[in-house]
Parts: sequence; C-alpha cells; structure tokens
Amino acid sequence: MDPAAAMETGELDALLRAADDFGSYPGVHGDDTVRQFLEQFPLPKLLGALQSQADVPGTIETVAACLDKVFSSRYGVSLLPSYGEFIQAGLLANSKNIRQLACKAVVHLLDKAGDSAVAVDTFVQHNLYPLLVNCLIEGDEEISAITLDAIKRLAEIPKGIDIIFPPDDQGSLQLDKVAAQSSSMARIRILSLIAKLFAVSSSTATAIRDSNLLSLFEAEIKDRNDMLKTLSALEILYELAEHPHSNIFLLKTSLLQHITDVINDSTTDPVVRSRAALISGRLLSSADAFMTIDQSCVMNLLLAIDRILRMEESLNADEIESTLETLGLIGSTTQGARLLLTDSSNVAKHVVELSFDRQGRGKQLAALHAFGSICGVDRQEDQMKLDDQAEERLKRLVYTTASNSPKLTPSALLLSVLQQDPDIRIAGYRVLSGLVVREWGLREVCSKPEIIRVVTDPTMDTTKLGMEARYTCCVAINKALSSSHLVHESSLSELIGKLNEAVRRGPYLLERKRVEAQPVVDTMQRF
Repeated sequence: MDPAAAMETGELDALLRAADDFGSYPGVHGDDTVRQFLEQFPLPKLLGALQSQADVPGTIETVAACLDKVFSSRYGVSLLPSYGEFIQAGLLANSKNIRQLACKAVVHLLDKAGDSAVAVDTFVQHNLYPLLVNCLIEGDEEISAITLDAIKRLAEIPKGIDIIFPPDDQGSLQLDKVAAQSSSMARIRILSLIAKLFAVSSSTATAIRDSNLLSLFEAEIKDRNDMLKTLSALEILYELAEHPHSNIFLLKTSLLQHITDVINDSTTDPVVRSRAALISGRLLSSADAFMTIDQSCVMNLLLAIDRILRMEESLNADEIESTLETLGLIGSTTQGARLLLTDSSNVAKHVVELSFDRQGRGKQLAALHAFGSICGVDRQEDQMKLDDQAEERLKRLVYTTASNSPKLTPSALLLSVLQQDPDIRIAGYRVLSGLVVREWGLREVCSKPEIIRVVTDPTMDTTKLGMEARYTCCVAINKALSSSHLVHESSLSELIGKLNEAVRRGPYLLERKRVEAQPVVDTMQRF
C-alpha cells in the first residue's frame, strides 16, 4: 500500500483532533459510529498518516489509539482482511505503537471475524504467523503478551492449528529451531507459548508432543546454571501440568527424571526444588499417571522427597511445606496413597509425624492436609479405603506416632489438633473425616467425648470454610457410626444423639431464641 501524500497542516490538525477524540472514548464504539467516522476520515488516510506523518510529534500515538478503537468494532474488523498488507508491515515496524496496533488488530481479526476461514486466509496470504512469533520473542513485555494471546486464539479456530503445525511440516516455522537460536528470555517466552497452546485441546497437545517441543522444557530444566531461568521454566511447566490431559503426555517424556534430579541437587536453590516437587505432585495426582510412568521413576522421586524430609532441621521451612503438599497430591489417588504407605522409603511416616508436631505451624498445617488426602477425603467414598497391606501400615503409623508422643493415644492426638487455631482445626476436620471410615479410627474418635463436643459445637467456627469443614466431619462420623456395630452400644447413645442433632441443624444454622421488638418510651429532650 502506497503511503498517503503529505497532508496540509490544517488537514492534519483536524484529523489528529478527531482521532484523539475517537481514541480517547472510554467505551467501545458502535458500528454506526465507526462507519460515520471512517466516512469522514477514511481508513487509507489514517493508515497513510502513520506512514507519511510519523515525524510529527504525537501522530503515531494518537492515530494508533484511534485505529485500535476502529478495529475493536465488528465493522472495523470486517475491513481488516482487505488491509493484510498493513498488518504485515505493522508487525515488521520499528515503532512500538505501530507494532502493538498490528498485534491487537490480529487479535481483533481472530476474535470478531464473522468467518474464521477469512481470518485463516489472511494469515496464509500475508505470512503473518512467523511475524507474530518474531514479535513474541523480540517485542517488549506488553507486545509479547498480546502476541501470545493472538497465537492462542489462532489455535482455537478451525484450521488455525494447521498454520502453527501444518501437515508434513511443509513451510512450517519450527519453534524448537527458533528456540535454539534465541536468548534465554526468548526461550522462556516460547515455553509460555507452548503451555498456552497445550491448554487449547488434546489435539493441540498431541501436535506439540509430535513436534518434540516438550523437549524444550527438559533442556531448560537440565541446565541449572541460571537459577532464574530454571525457575521460570518450572513455573511455566507447573501451569502446564495443571491441565487434565497433561500427565498423559508429560509422563511419557523424561521430565519426571529431570525434576527428580532437581529435587536431589543440594546445590540448587530451595525455591527451585520446591517448585520442582510440586510439579511432580501435580503430574502424579491422577490415577492415569501410575499406568503411564515407570514405577522406578516414582520410587526415585519418593527417595528424593524422603531425603529432604529427613534433613528438615537444616532446610528451608517453605521447602518442607511444599514437599508435604506434594505427598498430599500424590496421596489423593488410591494408587498414590497405597504407594506412599507401602513403599520401602516409608515416606508417609513423615506426614503422620509432622501432623502432630507443634514445633512448626506451617509444616503441621501442610502435613495435616496431606494426611487427610492420604486418608481419602479427596477420593470417592467407595475408594477411600485402601488394600489390606496399606490399611495396616496406616493404622500402625498412627498408633506408633501416638505411643511415641506425650498424648499416648490417637484420640488424644486428634483432640489436641482440634484445640489449636482455626486453620489447624479445619485441617484436623479433614483428617477425622478420612480416619472414621476405618473401624479403628471411628472407635478412637468416639472414645473421646471432647472430640464430639468440638465437632458438634455450632459456635466453634466463625468462617464459612470452617463451618462447612466441621459439618462435613460431623456427617462423616455420623454416617460411619450408622453403618458400624458401634451404633448399638448404649454408652454411645448420648454421643449419637448429639451427632444426629448437629447433622439436622446443618453447617450454618444456629438456633437462637426469638427476641420480640419492644417499644421504648423516653422523655423528649427540650432545649
């Protein structure tokens, strides 16, 4: 597109005043308003002003803001396919404002175009995808974020993914090759793009795997010379591991082995090790994970975690808490809980012991939540109990921990947890809810009337979370009792009555005596 001829001073001033008013409007202009504006100031004239009047102070900023408002409307977007050359030139421009405008125009085109096929054709005809990738890795933080959003939106429309990952790689831009030639910051941005694309769909995740792009994460994690770079890569991987289908793909790589190496490396910063541990927990927090990963990899991970917890005195408290949270994530599934309880590392021992250790509040809180997960509170009701070997190990751990403490019995230990601050007590409710599905756990809870007094007291907790956790615990105890032979023991009749009343009352309702309004008669004050 040829640049417009230089405007007269008066004409340019009028255009800039109108563009400033239009661009500074706080809301989104309607299509009719945009159409009327473009009738007075046609799009070629506005685009021409960016090119021919760039040396006039304020022109680029004002016109760019105005055009962004134009392209924010559906009418403005409908014009963009005819101005693909402008988008192409804008993505290559040296001016930040023009490049940002072009990136936003791409987002508007993908977001508001009535026909996605037109948007795809515009990308193909003007070869926009490689230019967007260039903006991603070379632009400033703001341009990079807009570009990231644009490429993600491209992957979400029909046939858009074929531009990013074309069949047979014909004419495709290889992200792994771009990363190999880029700076560390650019590589981290490429990892962010991969994570965004991974979340689009399972087919997109498959394309990423088939393109061997997950190996970029492995390379960044293996190279631990730059702590900030490694931590950035782990943060992105942590985000990626949150998606439901992530473990199917990630566990088929060597990522878990590299993550275990990070956890094992005593020279690595504790913050990096903590994030690596939490990623491993996320990867192993689904039942499918244990059908995908080699068990020896999980064993090595548990040994690394066990080593950290054995050295807790000399390590960062936050790292201990993250490690305990990791064990809770692993123990949230039946397979994971069984492995934690029966593995030779006996790593579950740390969880149980720290659950009742009042020396460090943060560690105790993390341990209690992990203990609740291992006991099954995050699983379906019919999956809470484990096989005989794991159940026996769990029982032995609880009784051994109690006998080695001043409290001597599990019931006394559990009561001590409920007598602490609200956050600890809420975590204790979780543990109780999981233990009472076991006959021995139910018997221990019922042997302490003080425990039942706490869980049935509607004034005990004042927060919504606390009241709901207490009520869930009440329901769990009541349900376990109703299906146990203990329900027939006369000594428990008063306790059962309290539980039934608490369940009937619900989590929030506290019965209060109704106070009738009383008229007040007072002598009028005179001045």
